[in-house]
Amino acid sequence: MRDQFGRSITYLRLSVTDRCNYRCRYCMPPEGVPHKAHGDICSLEELRDMAAAAVVCGVRKIRVTGGEPLVRRGVVDLCRMLRALPGVEELCITTNGALLESMAEPLRQAGVDRLNISLDTLRPDRFRAITRLGELADVRRGIRAAEAAGFSHLKLNCVLMGGVNDDETADFVALTRERPWQVRFIELMPMGPCAGWDRDRFVPVIRVLERCPELRSERSQGVAECYRLPGAAGTVGLITPMSHAFCGTCDRIRITADGRLKPCLHSMEEIPLRGLKGTDLTEAVRQGIARKPLGHHLESGSDTGRDMNEIGG
Repeated sequence: MRDQFGRSITYLRLSVTDRCNYRCRYCMPPEGVPHKAHGDICSLEELRDMAAAAVVCGVRKIRVTGGEPLVRRGVVDLCRMLRALPGVEELCITTNGALLESMAEPLRQAGVDRLNISLDTLRPDRFRAITRLGELADVRRGIRAAEAAGFSHLKLNCVLMGGVNDDETADFVALTRERPWQVRFIELMPMGPCAGWDRDRFVPVIRVLERCPELRSERSQGVAECYRLPGAAGTVGLITPMSHAFCGTCDRIRITADGRLKPCLHSMEEIPLRGLKGTDLTEAVRQGIARKPLGHHLESGSDTGRDMNEIGG
């Protein structure tokens, strides 16, 4: 299905929980955020039905998100349900990796095709400081388990923050020399706790090219402009929601864990889906796609009324 601006909408980000086992500084306050009541969160079957309606409307790729999706009880069963939907060509998960050591193999068996793992630093002490609750060693074990389960082309997502982790760009790029991974640098967006941060924290990812001039341009993948070190097994992706908005080619919609369709991450508009069935549910998804805005204006801040853990990364 195409939206009112002619963009073909083929990608659904499906949030399964607002909960997370980390308290990352740019995402949550130290005490965390109030959790929704159990009854306010969609059941696995409701999430499957909403995803199925999106597939009827042309979605071909589904990414399961959170919060942290692997803390949701039954997430492996949900992945199996989603994989069984006729028309789904790719099923992915974005995770912080902390629980992958035990879950990578079940996820692979359930039909998950690809994993994106959030990793903002390669230094254990800095990792604890950024996540407040996490240990880098858990993620490293999770990455090894993911590869052993058959997830060979991992994507590692690094939110670039000036004065926090931008001095590690060369270390992250070096990971791609021997592994067929894509290290993806993502510009920090002014949402939630970091909305009021000093502007020096918001650095353009073009700095990666300045610090690693040996990178050579490759064919882009989705929203990522891709580069490769000469002879490297993997690639480097630059994602630029702030310095170079990619709204004109955006092909995605989002469904939150409480059952509301967001045509745009940064818009206040949400279409309630919970309680709808059959053609009513499909029509609501169609309306959501039709109401997708032309773009955001992040330079003046996000309009969304939710924190990222509620929407899905």
